[in-house]
Amino acid sequence: MKNRLTARQLEVLRLISYGLANKEIARRLAIAENTVKQHARTAYLVLGVSSRTEAVDAAAARGIRFD
Repeated sequence: MKNRLTARQLEVLRLISYGLANKEIARRLAIAENTVKQHARTAYLVLGVSSRTEAVDAAAARGIRFD
C-alpha cells in the first residue's frame, strides 16, 4: 500500500470535510457511490484511521488543507 493519497482520494476527502454524503460526492464527481466509498476506505488505510472525522483530522495533521 502506498503512503500517499491520490488526487481523487484527496478530492473525496475534501468533499467529506465539507460534510457531504457519499451520494452527493458521487454526483459531484460523476462517479458511482461505491467508488466514493472505495476511495474513502483506501484513504482511511493510508491515514491509519477508521472514520470520516478521523480522516479529515489526520489529513489536517499532515498539513493537507481543504479550504
